[in-house]
Amino acid sequence: MFAELPRDDAATLDWLAFEQSGVLTTAQATGLLSEGVVRSRIRTGRWRSVCRGVLLTGNGRLTRDQQLWVAVLVAGTGAVLAGTTAATEAGVRGLPREPLHVLIPAERRAARAVLRHLPIDMAAVRVHRTSVLPAEHIQLGRPPRTTTARALVDAAGWARDEAQAQQLLAAGCQQRRVLPEELRKVMTTLPRAPRRQLIRQTIEDVAGGTEALSEIDFVRLCRRYGLPRPDLQRQRTDAAGRTRWLDAYWPAYRLHVEIDGAHHMDVHQWAADMRRQNDVWTAGDRILRFPAWLVRARPAEVAADLRRALTATGWRPAA
Repeated sequence: MFAELPRDDAATLDWLAFEQSGVLTTAQATGLLSEGVVRSRIRTGRWRSVCRGVLLTGNGRLTRDQQLWVAVLVAGTGAVLAGTTAATEAGVRGLPREPLHVLIPAERRAARAVLRHLPIDMAAVRVHRTSVLPAEHIQLGRPPRTTTARALVDAAGWARDEAQAQQLLAAGCQQRRVLPEELRKVMTTLPRAPRRQLIRQTIEDVAGGTEALSEIDFVRLCRRYGLPRPDLQRQRTDAAGRTRWLDAYWPAYRLHVEIDGAHHMDVHQWAADMRRQNDVWTAGDRILRFPAWLVRARPAEVAADLRRALTATGWRPAA
């Protein structure tokens, strides 16, 4: 039996531990318990000291939720999950799960010494500072995080290269977790965002119909090599009356381009692709197909094939 807390304090501690997945700051714990009781619980193994200033009301390995709470609490007042971490918590799939990204107000500084000495069962934490974090960019949650749109814009700015930045933005839109107009709205409040021009152009490409990175690359390829811009994700009805979506289509030249991702290698998808290709041909259109990696790695080859196909159907480059 333990009689360390008055009943109300015990309920408050239990509720706080529940809300924060069992992770508390030392200040929170000692605000409800005496320092001696806190030390006793750690010494007897009931609780665990995760790092300076942060406690776990248990003694097991940190779960994912607990790691998120540690990251926010270590970063201090005003900290929120951000970037790929916040986007992942919002349901965007396929993003890097580590390091954990946290955003804090510019006037604050995180405890770097603590961040360098996190336990081995804790993911690395990367703290970013910002002077622009309005209330509308905060998603109430446990723990708090930035909205999906702000998370993806930040993630694109922090990405290792431009290709990853585009991929992050495209993933959010492709998975219907964010709308292009939401990304645009965030950009209006971040005049100094890293990669601002690239992010704005990618948003416009997505808004124009592209939903996968390979299609964004394709639009840029056409622009770079002086080819006319195609319609993207254009709807059509096949011979069986089913609705289909064309990756890229030039209606004036009746030329259709299909950009194949990795899933097209599946045998069932391959058979479906052949039937769809036959349907396009029998309807009188021409079709070209390119793997997504070729669009990225050898754009000149793709552009040459497109130029020949467009010229064969009557297109002439501007003088």
